Amino acid sequence: MRRVALVTGAARRLGAAIARHLGGAGYATVVHYRESREAAEAVAGAIRAAGSEAWCMAADLTVEAEVAALFEEVATVAGRLDVVVNNVGTYQVKPVDELTPADWRYVVDGNLTATFHCCHFALPHLRASAPGGRIINLGYASCGRMVARPRAAHYQLAKTGVLLYTQALAKAVAADGITANCLSPGHLENSVDLPEDPAAIPAGRPAAEVDVLAALDYLLSDGAAYVTGQNLEVAGGFNL
Repeated sequence: MRRVALVTGAARRLGAAIARHLGGAGYATVVHYRESREAAEAVAGAIRAAGSEAWCMAADLTVEAEVAALFEEVATVAGRLDVVVNNVGTYQVKPVDELTPADWRYVVDGNLTATFHCCHFALPHLRASAPGGRIINLGYASCGRMVARPRAAHYQLAKTGVLLYTQALAKAVAADGITANCLSPGHLENSVDLPEDPAAIPAGRPAAEVDVLAALDYLLSDGAAYVTGQNLEVAGGFNL
């Protein structure tokens, strides 16, 4: 039976890699984007070329009505939903005492609110396809630890909130045969703020996309059907 996955923020960077990877693994894939339609179409085209179905769908995930419409479109076009990968996130480095309310909304809504919206509107469709539904929410290395980040406090707070929400959700939907986990990369090779000191990453290198994709494969595998409410870090020891 064909399974359907939705990847948010799938037009570029890690989201695009995840969407292409799932398409290559046989998932019919919804490539979500907000404004980057041309890039999203290229990702969908690559998935189709690999032999799987793919659709591009647009929405601002911070706007409730747009997210509701997105998942209705998924149900209408794809017919079912089995996997949601909440990859969308916004990142900003700014001293905590200089943050504005607009900065706060940009980062908290772009990470935590967007994740909540997608999970909320995905759940009826995942339950309809259960058991076997999977929710993967992207966190960030150290989001499970209470560590002050004065240069990105709003980002750390938002990602910690994503983890806590994921864990609460995991408990609520376990009886439905749905798992919910966080996948938390550290610095990727194409991260916008790679540390200047290589020693900041004990493994000696930033993560490659394949490192994250391997962890994703595990969380989606039959072998992880009993794993839920967890935070799987792919960070080479960063922030330990």
